[in-house]
Amino acid sequence: MNELRAYFMREIPGVDAFLAAEADKLDGLVREVARHVLLSGGKRIRPMLTILFARALGHKADNALPIACALEMLHTATLLHDDVLDEAVTRRGKSSAHVRFGVTETILAGDVLLALANKLGADYDIPRLNALLARGIMATADGEIRELAHTKSPTVDRGVYMDIIIGKTAKLIETACRCGAALASGERALEDLAGDYGLNLGIAFQLVDDALDYTVSEDEMGKPAGGDLREGKMTLPLILHLESLAPEKAAELLCALREKRLTVAQAEGIVHDVREKGLAEKTREAAAGYINTAIKMLETLPVSPEREVLAQAAEYVLTRRK
Repeated sequence: MNELRAYFMREIPGVDAFLAAEADKLDGLVREVARHVLLSGGKRIRPMLTILFARALGHKADNALPIACALEMLHTATLLHDDVLDEAVTRRGKSSAHVRFGVTETILAGDVLLALANKLGADYDIPRLNALLARGIMATADGEIRELAHTKSPTVDRGVYMDIIIGKTAKLIETACRCGAALASGERALEDLAGDYGLNLGIAFQLVDDALDYTVSEDEMGKPAGGDLREGKMTLPLILHLESLAPEKAAELLCALREKRLTVAQAEGIVHDVREKGLAEKTREAAAGYINTAIKMLETLPVSPEREVLAQAAEYVLTRRK
C-alpha cells in the first residue's frame, strides 16, 4: 500500500485547496456549511479515481482538478441532504451540518454544490462530461429514493438491496472513473473499462461500509454503531441476520422495523447477534468478489504508477476499518 499512500499524500492537498477555494467563493449564507462538510476530512476517493484514470489513460494536461472535485461536490451534496432526511446528528465525528447551521442553510448548500459541480464539468466544453455528471446525479437520486421507500416498507430482498447500493453509492464512483477516462480519451471502450472498475469498486465500498456499521465503534466511524439499523435501513448484515432466524421471529422483527418500534435493547441485541454470527465478515466476503472483478479490469491498462495505485485502492476498500 506504500504507492497508494504516497500518491494520495501528494495529490490530496491540491484537491483540498481547490475545494476550499471554491467554497470560499460561495454566498455567506451557505459558505460555512459547504466548508464544514467539504473540508471535514473525507477520503477523497472519488476525485482521486478521476485523476488516476485520466493519467492511467495518458492524459498529460494539468487540468483534472475541476472535474475531479466536481465529483466530490456531488458526493458532499448527497451527504448534506441525507443527513437532513435521516435526522443524523453526527457526520465524520462532528455535528451534522443541519444540526450546526440549520436545515434551510444545509439544503441550500447541497443545492449550490450540485449546481457548482455541473458548472465545473460544463467549463471543459466536453459534452460527454456533462452527460456523465447528469447520469451520475440521476442514478444517485434514484438510489436515495429507493432506499427511502424501502426504509418505510422494508423487505428481506437482496435484489432490492443491491439496486439501492448501486444507485446511492456505486454509480457515483463509476461516474468518477468514467469522467477521468472521458477527459483522457473519447474512446468509449476505455471509458467502459474504467466504469466497470468503478461500479464493482463502488458496490464493494458500500458492502464494506454496511459491515463496518455493525462492527466499528463510534469513535472510529464518526457515527454510532448500528446507525443504519436504527434508521431502519435493510443492509446485507441485517438481511443475513433475518435469514438466519426462524420464520416467525424474522417476521416479528421485520414488523418492528416496518412500524418503527424497535427498542434500544432490541437494536443492541441485533448488533450483538450480527457480530457473534460473523455476518459482517460474510458481508466483506461478498465485497471481495466485486474487488476481484474490479482489479481484473485493470489488466489491459498500460503498466503505470496509476494502474498500481488503482489496484491498491481496490485492496484498501476491502480491508478498511473506518
